[in-house]
Amino acid sequence: MVSKNALKQLGQLGQKKFRKEHGLFSVEGNKAIATFLAHDFELTHSFTVEKESQNDLDAEIITLNDMKKLSNLNTPANYWAAFKLPQPKTFVSQPFNLALDGIRDPGNLGTIIRLCDWFGIHQLICSPDTVDCFNPKVVQASMGSLAKVHVHYVDVSSFISQNNLVAVGTDMQGASVYSTTLPANAVLVLGNEGQGISKGVKSILQQSISIPSVGKPAAESLNVAMAAGILLSQFRRED
Repeated sequence: MVSKNALKQLGQLGQKKFRKEHGLFSVEGNKAIATFLAHDFELTHSFTVEKESQNDLDAEIITLNDMKKLSNLNTPANYWAAFKLPQPKTFVSQPFNLALDGIRDPGNLGTIIRLCDWFGIHQLICSPDTVDCFNPKVVQASMGSLAKVHVHYVDVSSFISQNNLVAVGTDMQGASVYSTTLPANAVLVLGNEGQGISKGVKSILQQSISIPSVGKPAAESLNVAMAAGILLSQFRRED
């Protein structure tokens, strides 16, 4: 039986400092847990509120009250698990690269990770001030896709230069995405939800693109995850 102290420590994984301290992150929901297991993440703890486990997990049965102590959801899932944080991987340039500069909303990052998985982008570049990809809200929004997309936290400007990538940024005044062809070895850069691309990264952009509006009057702007979906769909269409 899990101890109160262990439950307390595992319940702290919602905070970045404790994820780093314990070397663990949490995943909630049967399907998401199964996806991380299928991609060789190392499981350390698993719990369920179900009277009998409905999968191959050797999950310990706990009370709903204890599950609430672990969960970061308003309504806890039936399954909760902790996995070891993965070791960093070496970046390998892809036919299409995506970089995020200062994305702060966990839901946006999780959705973008899910989009990367859908469109075959297996490595995502993020600035150090982008929200932690192992934040439980990011993990939840990624719907298991974080198991298949490795996130690199780096200085974006230096990283782009060191890897000889052609930086293409999003800008309201940029060329229409529908009439633009990306150069070879390109990296598409998406900026912060409110401030856009930072000055340092903007200074190395070699091209700017936009998603033109059709409605009159148009919405003020697009959510960054929505924009990512449109851009990835358009550029993948050209492959």
